[in-house]
Amino acid sequence: MPSMRTCLPVGITAALTTVVLTLPAQAAERPAAARCAYPSEVLDLTDWKLTLPTGEEEDPAEITQPQLSGFSAAPWFRAEDDCGAVGFRAAVNGVTTGGSSYPRAELREMTDGGEDEAAWSTTDGTHTLVVREAFTALPAERPWVVGAQVHGGDDDVTVFRLEGSRLYITDGDDRHHHLVTDDYELGTEFEARFVARDGKIKAYYNGGLETTISHDGDTNYFKAGAYTQANCGNSDPCTDGNFGEVRISAIDVNHS
Repeated sequence: MPSMRTCLPVGITAALTTVVLTLPAQAAERPAAARCAYPSEVLDLTDWKLTLPTGEEEDPAEITQPQLSGFSAAPWFRAEDDCGAVGFRAAVNGVTTGGSSYPRAELREMTDGGEDEAAWSTTDGTHTLVVREAFTALPAERPWVVGAQVHGGDDDVTVFRLEGSRLYITDGDDRHHHLVTDDYELGTEFEARFVARDGKIKAYYNGGLETTISHDGDTNYFKAGAYTQANCGNSDPCTDGNFGEVRISAIDVNHS
């Protein structure tokens, strides 16, 4: 697969939220000349925490509420100048968690205003994540980035994963479980949706059902952002300028 590298303009700073996705009212009503200092002015980030590709080895920076509501860290996590989306960036030389060899700038679902980590069952109730996002940059040599996922316990259950121009929905360790499209163009916004209930997770792309995955677990939670699937061992150059990036213009979680 050929190397790919595309960068969009850098902005600054945090926010999130609905189920049949519509842009947040605050975004729709925002004057054309508005400028946002924090991602929370674009998305409702109340029930999320953020992991960044910065910090100490195997101990990346985590930003929780209430700090997240007034937080920005360009270029890793910032609002676009026009307040239209939030950019998430993770370079190949970024700090990783102890359970992964890949860097991330990613939101993790929380509860109670961001105080506790979410953990829900696929067999109890209905759990929905809807994200409007676009992949905007891929690392060199290994152009792979995850943009949204259902995570369970210590491992991902299913994710939207871009490899070059091929967008997949995974099933556990089967990273090529379902091909959504083989001609994805960087910057193309789409709606990703997961609906979990009755021991199954349905994955939708732009409103259409793509695949159904069987999963019985009670420690699940949603994640969204840029989880770059490359590091300095497999992608050159080993610099801040070699990164994966995702922009998110709307995000919503619903449990019923």
